[in-house]
Amino acid sequence: MIMLMALEWEQIIVDSSDPIALGQWWAVALGWVVVDQTDEIMEIRPEPDRLPGLLFVPVPEGKTAKNRLHPDFRPDNHEAEVARLISLGARRADPAQEGQHWVTLFDPEGNEFCVLSEPKS
Repeated sequence: MIMLMALEWEQIIVDSSDPIALGQWWAVALGWVVVDQTDEIMEIRPEPDRLPGLLFVPVPEGKTAKNRLHPDFRPDNHEAEVARLISLGARRADPAQEGQHWVTLFDPEGNEFCVLSEPKS
C-alpha cells in the first residue's frame, strides 16, 4: 500500500554571491514582494501570503558547481519582456536563433532562465 503525503512547495533556494542584490533584481523582474530579509538572505514571493517563493542565500563555502535548474517564463508579450529584462541587467546567453520559441538569458550573476514565446490563443 502506498501512503500519500501532503507536500506544499514553499520555495526554491538560489545560491548567490550577493543574495540581497540578486533578490532585489528578481523582485523587480518578476514584480514580486520581499517577505523576509536579513544581512545575508532575501525571500521574495508573488504576494506576501502566496507560495512558492525564491530564497536567495550566500553560496555555501567551497561550492564550485552550478545547480542544474533554471526557470522558464511565458509572458504576454515576448519581445517586450525580453527587452525589459535586458534593460534591468539581464544578458543574452546566446544569439537569437531563427525558429527558436524562447530566449535564454542570464541574470546579473549568470544564472540561466528562459523567456518563452507568447501563449497560443
